[in-house]
Amino acid sequence: MQPTLFTPLALGELTLPNRIALPPLTRCRSAQPGNVPNEMMRDYYQQRASAGFMVTEGTQIEPRGQGYAWTPGIHTAEQIAGWRQVTQAVKAQGGTLFCQLWHVGRVSHRALQPQQQAPIAPSAIAATNVRVFIETAPGEGELVAPSEPRALETEEISQLVEMYRRAAVNAKQAGFDGIELHAANGYLINQFLSVHTNHRSDHYGGSLTNRLRFLKEVVEAVSTVFDSRQVGVRFSPLFSTTEEDRVYLGLVEPDPAETYLTAAKMLNEMNIGYLSIAEADWDNSPALPESFRFALRQAFTSVIMVAGRYDQAKAQHVLSQGWADLVGFGRTFIANPDLPERLERGLALNPVELSSLYGGTAKGYTDYPTIDG
Repeated sequence: MQPTLFTPLALGELTLPNRIALPPLTRCRSAQPGNVPNEMMRDYYQQRASAGFMVTEGTQIEPRGQGYAWTPGIHTAEQIAGWRQVTQAVKAQGGTLFCQLWHVGRVSHRALQPQQQAPIAPSAIAATNVRVFIETAPGEGELVAPSEPRALETEEISQLVEMYRRAAVNAKQAGFDGIELHAANGYLINQFLSVHTNHRSDHYGGSLTNRLRFLKEVVEAVSTVFDSRQVGVRFSPLFSTTEEDRVYLGLVEPDPAETYLTAAKMLNEMNIGYLSIAEADWDNSPALPESFRFALRQAFTSVIMVAGRYDQAKAQHVLSQGWADLVGFGRTFIANPDLPERLERGLALNPVELSSLYGGTAKGYTDYPTIDG
């Protein structure tokens, strides 16, 4: 019998009540100073706890990992305490919440860096065709081009691996059910993985095996804190046929299938809990090839989660084909905190308010109406 969005799913030792997921969504609502999760964030996640599975917004593992103003961290005692009130509220509703561990690498600006230093990256190659968000006054900011990064020394890389491990420890102390490593969208782990951003000559650069080494070491490190089945990894395997698409963060690989299927096989051998695939979601973006979906399912035998402009019909299609086990609904879930019930009952959906996606108040964050008002 084919699964539906409402069929329970095993994820490691967890049993998810449905296959509707809240994927990681940057909302820029943390308390300042200190990028501390607050009561408004607690309410936001608690409202959406009927999801079978939830992942937090990107959460920086250290101060240098921040690329956008007002995003939360998980590297101070105050941040851990802030997240603890979130996880307790979600668990009180019977929900499951993983913390997405994030380091932006080169996708940052000196204004966001400690002592206004240059951002760090595998190689000193500036990010183009992307903007970062810096604060210009309390509650105000602007989008600017990222600053040119400096290349990491080889000995610094092991220090970063330890920062990921420490962030996993902090996430466990904060009460999360597991963690997701952000290896997508042109951020640090993706920068090590990509031929466009990794021009290193040490054992972290060159061959695909070497470019995967940083991810492998981070997975090994965090799996000493959480069971590997409580660890997920998010990729954005972009396939493109136009030059316009190829400039998306500069990280469309020459052979994306080989790159990401090799990575998936490695992670399968490491027995991680799930792969999260962030599909292209802008207007006229290239679709994920069906041949890749099939090959990914062969390469990775645990849970596969997908997200990117999904509606109920498209979600059911990928489930019925066996290409995925969990489906993330991004902006739809933002606007509909009771989304699982609405989908199950075939009820109308609230439209999303685009102007309030990033930063601001409870408006467009925790004030979307539910079925019951």
